Amino acid sequence: MAEVNKKLARLKRHKRIRKAIWGRNEKPRLCIFRSLKHIYAQVIDDERGSTLVSASTLDPEIKNKVKYTGNIKAAEMLGILLAKKMKEKGIKKVVFDRGGYLYHGRVRAVAENTRKGNIDF
Repeated sequence: MAEVNKKLARLKRHKRIRKAIWGRNEKPRLCIFRSLKHIYAQVIDDERGSTLVSASTLDPEIKNKVKYTGNIKAAEMLGILLAKKMKEKGIKKVVFDRGGYLYHGRVRAVAENTRKGNIDF
C-alpha cells in the first residue's frame, strides 16, 4: 500500500477549494494557515492582489496572554482579534478559505470566534 502524504493531500484540497473561492472588494477572502506552533489569518482582496488585514498568534496581544500559541485557546483569541481588526477596516462580510485543513480544532475556533465578532461568512 502507498503511504499517504498528508501535506500533499492538504495542498490538493486547497487547490480544489481555491477554484471556487475568490475574494472580491465587497467580500474578501479570509485565508487560514496553521503550523505546529502558530496560526495565521489574512483577509485578502484577490481582485487587487492585496492583503487588507492580517493577524497571527505572533501578535503581542495574543502571544503575551497565552503560554502556548499552537492550541485552540490561542486560535479563539486570534478569531476575536481578527474580527476587531476587520471592524476597524470596515469589513463585514468575508469568504472563508480554510486552506485545505479540515474544519475542526483550531480552524473552527478561529472561524467561530470571528463570527462572534459580527463578521458574516
